[in-house]
Amino acid sequence: MAEKGVLQRYLSVGEVASRCGIAVSAVHFYERKGLISSIRTDGNQRRFHRGVLRKLAIIKVAQKTGIPLSEIGAALDKLPPNTVPTIKDWEKLSSQWRDDLNERIEQLTRLRDQLGKCIGCGCLSISACPLYNPGDMLGSDGPGARLLELKEE
Repeated sequence: MAEKGVLQRYLSVGEVASRCGIAVSAVHFYERKGLISSIRTDGNQRRFHRGVLRKLAIIKVAQKTGIPLSEIGAALDKLPPNTVPTIKDWEKLSSQWRDDLNERIEQLTRLRDQLGKCIGCGCLSISACPLYNPGDMLGSDGPGARLLELKEE
């Protein structure tokens, strides 16, 4: 990584993949999606600025929380171009995703808590359904797991 005591500014695709713990194909995929970018050497080899390591860390964390790549890309597009994301950038990005993450956590908690009682669909196919959905009152609200989609108050 270091050449004569000077930190290299650009990394090969293999170095990026190794440092991030992802496959080379994943690096190529993120580049095709426009989430990261590279330059080309005279020999047409990709070289990535070291700042791509931070962007890939952000992408990995966001994906692990279930944020779609399209949303990740839109958020990264709001950052200043050709810069390495800073702590303030991360705070801004993560705050944008926090509400969505909290909502998904609440939905998963409701799913966990109701899982043994009812599938929440209004199908009246198990004995607990009349207790949670008497007269199939949720049927008029539309298809799907209505009880899980309703906000608890």
